[in-house]
Amino acid sequence: MMTEPLVLGIETSCDETGVGVVRGHTLLADALASSVDEHARFGGVVPEVASRAHLEAIVPTMQRALDDAGVTLADIDAIAVTAGPGLAGALLVGVAAAKGYALAAEKPIYGVNHLAAHVAVDTLEHGPLPEPAIALLVSGGHSSLLLVDDLAAGVTPLGATIDDAAGEAFDKVARLLGLPFPGGPPIDRAAREGDGESIVFPRGLTAPKDLARHRFDFSFSGLKTAVARWVEARERAGEPVPVAHVAASFQEAVCDVLTNKAIDACRERGVETLVIGGGVAANSRLRALAEERCAKYGITVRVPRPKLCTDNGAMVAALGSHLVAAGVAPSRLNLPADSAMPLTVVSV
Repeated sequence: MMTEPLVLGIETSCDETGVGVVRGHTLLADALASSVDEHARFGGVVPEVASRAHLEAIVPTMQRALDDAGVTLADIDAIAVTAGPGLAGALLVGVAAAKGYALAAEKPIYGVNHLAAHVAVDTLEHGPLPEPAIALLVSGGHSSLLLVDDLAAGVTPLGATIDDAAGEAFDKVARLLGLPFPGGPPIDRAAREGDGESIVFPRGLTAPKDLARHRFDFSFSGLKTAVARWVEARERAGEPVPVAHVAASFQEAVCDVLTNKAIDACRERGVETLVIGGGVAANSRLRALAEERCAKYGITVRVPRPKLCTDNGAMVAALGSHLVAAGVAPSRLNLPADSAMPLTVVSV
């Protein structure tokens, strides 16, 4: 067991090729190559395009990370790689690369859960994670509430999205408003010029009958449809669409639901720390509203800086470092890529 292991992390679950180097809770390097521009014209990530982009980027991104950290592969104590969930082809590129580097350098390998890594990355910003904690993970593919008793041993799912994830809803609404892909940053920027209370959009799964069955679950499909119908009605009437007001009102509806359910989970479990991770955690309104509402209940909010919220190799290295320090056994060299890896599995 090592208290401050030097770990290299590889992330290729979607459209970001990330390689990070971490020593304990200290970030040494975070190299990233994105293929998002190649997907923009399709309005979403194309798996085959993403996989090919990872193949081209993995070696130079790896070298850049090692150079930035001032270390060699021989110095590394362990290699961590996202084994799932994610796009199958994209995951295979990262897992295959990690196996090759681990075998060549005779280093232990850890196949880790992408979502658990989004929790672990906060330790690079704020130090060791208080346990227990509640984690709110919001991204293009996931909206989840987790109870984190012991990150090395596993997490307990409390709730998840039953249809569109928050990030997916941002992308679809951005397309409706003629904003670029990915939709999160453009909607955030547009919303700053709008009034979030100008249009009342629905809050999914917040009615009493829904809370009885889906207290900690999320649904954003109905919200997306409501925005579409509102915009279509304006266009049929020949009236201009107030993009800033629509963006602000949509964003307010999403952030209202996310923060209320996260705080409810904290209070129901008697937990005083809320960690927010995933790409949507970079949203300025979500961060501000979480801080404002949690302060009323004495709940501490921990959110990494925006660059660490999106997919990156640093988060994988952070989780790998945590596992090594906790004495968790490494994965076997024949570890699989699992596109549907469950939340309850932190490492394979």
